Amino acid sequence: MASFVTCPHCGPRPKEEFTVKGAVLPRPDPDASPEAWFDFVYLRDNPRGAYREYWHHTSGCRRWLVIERDTATHEIYTTSDAAGHRGEVTP
Repeated sequence: MASFVTCPHCGPRPKEEFTVKGAVLPRPDPDASPEAWFDFVYLRDNPRGAYREYWHHTSGCRRWLVIERDTATHEIYTTSDAAGHRGEVTP
């Protein structure tokens, strides 16, 4: 059984067309400490439940998306263009 992701630009597409790029996290200020940047770049939580991630539609429209999905069941709740999510963070 294939899994599909609904791209807001292309419609339902096989999940293999997408690349998961990481959590939607607040970016540190440019003058933040090296420790803050280290945490931002390398350290991640591994939550169970609803989580927002950046996905790239690599084999389709090549747009960046924000996808909210359940990390336990992989059910996708929402997909939207990442351009509309500046400054938002994962719940």
